Amino acid sequence: MADGAPGGPPSGSPRPGPPRAPQKEGPAAAAAATAAGAPGDLSPLRSGSGGSACSSRDNSAERDPPGLARTAPAAGIMKDGSRQRPLQHKKKTVSFSTMPSNRKLSSTAACISFMLEGCEMKKVRSNSRMYSRFFVLDPDLRFMHWEPSKKDSEKAKIEIKSVKEVRVGKKTPVLRSNGLSDQFPDECAFSIIYGDNYESLDLVAGSVDVVNAWVMGLRYLASYGKHTLEGAPETSHPNPRTSWIASVFDIADLEKEGRIPVSRAVQLIRALNPGMKTSTIELKFKELQKAASERLGEEVGCEVFVEAYCELCTRPEVFFLLVQFSSNKEYMGLKDLMSFLEAEQGMEGVTEEMCLEIVRKYEPSKEGRERGYLAIDGFTRYLLSADCDIFDPQHRKVCQDMTQPLSHYFISSAHGACLAEDSCFWGGSTSDIGGYVAALKAGCRSLELVVCDGSSGEPVVGAGTRLAFSRVVGAVAEHAFEASDFPLILCLSVRCCIAQQHLVAEHLRKTFGDKLYLVPPNPSESYLPSPEKLKNCILIKSRKLLPSCQAGEGDVSDDEETLELSLPLSEEDRERPRCRRALCRELSDLVSLCQAVSFQGFEASRRNQCYWETCSFSEVEAGRYANEEPEDFVEYNKRFLSRVYPSPMRIDASNMNPQDFWKCGCQMVAMNYQTPGLMMDLNAGWFRQNGGCGYVLRPAIMREEVSYFSANTRDTLPGISAQLLHLKVISGQNLPKPKGSGAKGDVVEPYVCAEMHGIPADCAEKRTKTVLQSGDNPVFEETLEFQVNLPELAILRFMVLDDDYIGDEFIAQYTIPFECLQVGYRHVPLQSLAGEPLANTTLFVHVAITNRRGGGKAHRRGLSGRKGRRMREYTSTKATGIKAIDEVFRTATQPLREATDLRENMQNALVSFKELCGLTPAANIKQCILKLSTWLQPSEKESPPAVTLNLGEEYPSMEAQGPVPELLRKVLAAYDTMIQTGRTLIESADAVHAKIIQVQQAGMGFHKELHRLEAKEGLKGRKLQKALESFAWNITVLKGQADLLKHSKAEALDTLWQIHNAAQSCGIGRNGAASPDLFRGRALLDPIPETEGGSDTGSC
Repeated sequence: MADGAPGGPPSGSPRPGPPRAPQKEGPAAAAAATAAGAPGDLSPLRSGSGGSACSSRDNSAERDPPGLARTAPAAGIMKDGSRQRPLQHKKKTVSFSTMPSNRKLSSTAACISFMLEGCEMKKVRSNSRMYSRFFVLDPDLRFMHWEPSKKDSEKAKIEIKSVKEVRVGKKTPVLRSNGLSDQFPDECAFSIIYGDNYESLDLVAGSVDVVNAWVMGLRYLASYGKHTLEGAPETSHPNPRTSWIASVFDIADLEKEGRIPVSRAVQLIRALNPGMKTSTIELKFKELQKAASERLGEEVGCEVFVEAYCELCTRPEVFFLLVQFSSNKEYMGLKDLMSFLEAEQGMEGVTEEMCLEIVRKYEPSKEGRERGYLAIDGFTRYLLSADCDIFDPQHRKVCQDMTQPLSHYFISSAHGACLAEDSCFWGGSTSDIGGYVAALKAGCRSLELVVCDGSSGEPVVGAGTRLAFSRVVGAVAEHAFEASDFPLILCLSVRCCIAQQHLVAEHLRKTFGDKLYLVPPNPSESYLPSPEKLKNCILIKSRKLLPSCQAGEGDVSDDEETLELSLPLSEEDRERPRCRRALCRELSDLVSLCQAVSFQGFEASRRNQCYWETCSFSEVEAGRYANEEPEDFVEYNKRFLSRVYPSPMRIDASNMNPQDFWKCGCQMVAMNYQTPGLMMDLNAGWFRQNGGCGYVLRPAIMREEVSYFSANTRDTLPGISAQLLHLKVISGQNLPKPKGSGAKGDVVEPYVCAEMHGIPADCAEKRTKTVLQSGDNPVFEETLEFQVNLPELAILRFMVLDDDYIGDEFIAQYTIPFECLQVGYRHVPLQSLAGEPLANTTLFVHVAITNRRGGGKAHRRGLSGRKGRRMREYTSTKATGIKAIDEVFRTATQPLREATDLRENMQNALVSFKELCGLTPAANIKQCILKLSTWLQPSEKESPPAVTLNLGEEYPSMEAQGPVPELLRKVLAAYDTMIQTGRTLIESADAVHAKIIQVQQAGMGFHKELHRLEAKEGLKGRKLQKALESFAWNITVLKGQADLLKHSKAEALDTLWQIHNAAQSCGIGRNGAASPDLFRGRALLDPIPETEGGSDTGSC
């Protein structure tokens, strides 16, 4: 076995046979409904992993050959967005696991049984060398020992009751050492902390399953030794879970003969676990009947039914998680659940009543609901529920500021030509309006209508179609505000004669009525009205007659898009010069805030374009500006609306990558809604984040009047803290077979590809290993990391593919904006290629994000390594070439250094404390205090803890209550450093913040005089452009650094709140407590106004 190579997860049940005809629902469904038991509307438990061992049957049967796993090749950044198979031509290798492929460990008894048999692991020494040893648990369960060893046999062992903690991952100095960090994956390492001096035994296993077996078993045995007999599980008492399953069986046993038909038993398990295959369940019954020497027949007894349910419906990865947070019993009490929700799921203000409500809602057994605990089935139900969805529920409703100018939002837009001509995709003919209705129901807020002459004298939409304009407008009016109340923009491209133009205007006025926005723009204003102000309004975007034209009709320039499409001209327009067409006054008067004009260049737009004028760009033209003049494009889109439409060369109605234009601030990127794939996934996922209202507020750095942002940046942005996403892909549930796949029967060999889309610096693509012969429920247990420099513009896409030597086949996908991710253990509801939900098909993941509430707040630097003052990179201002301005900005040098030192010192102190507590830098302080409390737990109930927190002080000190070992002394020192560093930050931040803001506002004082000063200094051409960029850079840096300092102070105050809260809940606090609400109140941040000054001058 290759050292440290991750082995494949144990394979599931043998390949299922052909499915049988479905049975009629009846007693089984009734039994399942009754078994749910808990009051309220309970959805049945979704499927778990197949083949789990949960019964008392001996698991030490004959072993199959070891499992296999493929290693993942290096993934490249996805450049062509239309590509659906990102990783092909992979070199396929295998590694071997020490875990037998027929064994799934899903109970502590099974783990201890595995430990008693023993296995080979690598022992890591402090000199960074690894030695293969055979580790085994003694039959009396008192010691674990290893051999061969140079030590005396009495020394090559650890007493179980001396174990203080078992850590998973590289969480000791030995495992984090540079010489070892790249030799094995984090998931295959674990450490045993033991003895009064907190020594560590560092081990590397061949697979995640072996790690889980030892960790779960050791934690259980160590905890059992610390509990009284009343707290220990009683072997004579029936297991509450098996009692519940037996009661379900009794309900289904209508004849009360102790046996039920196999078909009814299959229905019952499927009712409790939607998504599980009938063939899998039937095969499991046959296996258990054969193993029990029962006659194979059409009926099963209660014992076989209970065992089949436990093996099929217990997900080992969920059971391992439950044991980890459940005081090492096989169920979660209310306090265990509170700890899990607060420390791991990032929830705040959790009470026992809230936890009891969760138990009542999801625990299926009556005993569990009455006694207030979650067993494995209730815990699995909870994790699969909407309460643990990866999508933040706050974003399911409108949650962004909707009072900004219209140009400050991304607007969901559809390309109208394909909606009309290809509407057969929506189930209709070329004369159907289904495409428009479907787009509006999906939240689209910008529709294009190309209006041409109709043969019957009535205008039609699109050339050569039978879609009457009046029908389309009627459908739009009916569904315009069904999905969103915010304004709908109708982009009219008129190619019909004057007579039919009058009919177009008449239909619009008559159909839309008061919803049609006709208020002329106010020339004294500088920006468009807000979406809030334009609620339930329909805006017409089209050409408009010049003010000098007083006639009933006149000439206007033609639309660029219709010119590219070469649509036929009306009789009147054929007589006019090229690129000119006739427009009637009546239709022109319907255009108010979105007057279509031709783009004349960025400099001309700055001088002459009015804020209510809108330009359209072809995909090719916009791409050129995005690559050659990205800063100017962003600056242009701060005031003006722009629309990007697909190239006419896309004859297959494929889609462009909207991110290429969103990063430049383009508001309306017209998509072919009827064409599924990566690009529509990005578009649909992106506009889900603000309640699906069709409007998403752009990042502040792309809205502020004076700010520097380049769409093509490949580095960190000034004033924005980069974040690091830790994405652990744990397992998949009920993965379907790829459509059209033929050669491999019912078994898929999946892997997960995670793609990050955003600015170029953020684009990345990473994948897990391939799981071989996994059945429908593969276990990946692999961590992927992404650095995100502009989180507000980043989108994460999960894609599950079936590994194939010929070509990887698509299984499922899910796309979510980075800002909508919830931290903690979450299920990802997978969707088809067309964006349709796949029932009961999910990915189980763990999400941790730096600088985010819940799940971790460490900065990127802390995660990648602490930096001392000598290596520290300080942000500085740039010279503009204008002496008076440069002198002002130069005064910010020292405050900027002070702000960086305050933030970095705090982060370094936090990381040191977390690492000494055996946690990753992504953990939160509450997790650290809870972890410490387990170390300090006295052996006798009446004894005080070895260390206490003095909560009577504003900055609580950690005090030793007698002699403590060396490791705890280091923890005390690191805690004291963290508290003192936090105190310095909290007490100094206001003064440093005020200095930075003072310089920023002084710099903004030059903004209106900038052009005069440039002329005075004689700056022209490239030097002038450089001066403008440097000025914007400096303003952005000053505001950004002030904001970062403000947030750092808030996080330091939040750290104090977490310390108080955790110390009270785990019982190591003394002298009462200053109210935690005091710190939470001080930690709240006031919104930073987006004025020319850029920020407020108050304290931070």
